[in-house]
Amino acid sequence: MSHDCCSPGRDADAPAPPGVERPVTDGDTAGMVRLDGGTFQMGTDSDVGFPEDGEGPTREVTLDPFYIDRTAVTVREFAQFVRDTDYTTTAEEYGWSYVFQDFLAESDRQYVVGDVPGASWWIGVRGANWLRPEGPDSSAKDRLDHPVTHVSWSDAVAYCEWAGKRLPTEAEWEYAARGSLTGARYPWGDDLHPDGEHRCNIWQGDFPEKNTAEDGYLGTAPADAFEQNDYGLCNVAGNVWNWVGDWFSPDHHGAGPSENPTGPDSGDERVMRGGSYLCHRSYCNRYRVAARTGNTPESTTGHLGFRCVRDV
Repeated sequence: MSHDCCSPGRDADAPAPPGVERPVTDGDTAGMVRLDGGTFQMGTDSDVGFPEDGEGPTREVTLDPFYIDRTAVTVREFAQFVRDTDYTTTAEEYGWSYVFQDFLAESDRQYVVGDVPGASWWIGVRGANWLRPEGPDSSAKDRLDHPVTHVSWSDAVAYCEWAGKRLPTEAEWEYAARGSLTGARYPWGDDLHPDGEHRCNIWQGDFPEKNTAEDGYLGTAPADAFEQNDYGLCNVAGNVWNWVGDWFSPDHHGAGPSENPTGPDSGDERVMRGGSYLCHRSYCNRYRVAARTGNTPESTTGHLGFRCVRDV
């Protein structure tokens, strides 16, 4: 299963910065949840994923306490960062970003720069970025409380540095997403639709031809939509992918320390977690809590965001 199906990549002309190293303790904790840390079972031994993703084997991991954002960083929050710093995002520097085919307005088709072989639903659009998520004729001003998208790993790191925070490690992200449930497939249990209720924003219908939007959303949902998990986190399954700090490796479970692991020392892709509104069991069931994938640090799409952490 190609990463392009979940999130098309962009080749970087230069290596990305290494990111924020632990610890970071000077950020504001408003809107964050304090987690006590401890030992948990990370990964899965299930065969429902993709072997090349390296979801297993399950291993025991121990973490220090930390704070984590209750929601993904929103358009409103990212706009404040841009106002304060005059920051230019990766998508703005490149001049284009990837947009899902169904969201491209007829007036924006003149800005198409191409699609992704094997995943033609991803369209490169000139002028698409965090503020104009579908192209020059679109605006995110009507979705200020939705997660910000079209942000690269480097953009996420820059925001974290401004906020006095950092990206979570992959282990911290999974620990928080599990919400105290050991071995569960989703943040709320093993049933995707408990009592017939939608608990996350993923694709409904036949991908990529028809999205029935039975969960209420065709694209992104508000960052606090749906019921939170037992730790108080919203949308750790579906809605938008979350960048995390680690380099991606399919065999990360078999190497490295079991206490506060930070992933490989180097790599070509950074880890993404959580899935998005485009995930569907027929091609990308990566909205499961143990699911993982990766993308190049400079990649930007309309379904990729992030949330922050800081140390206690």
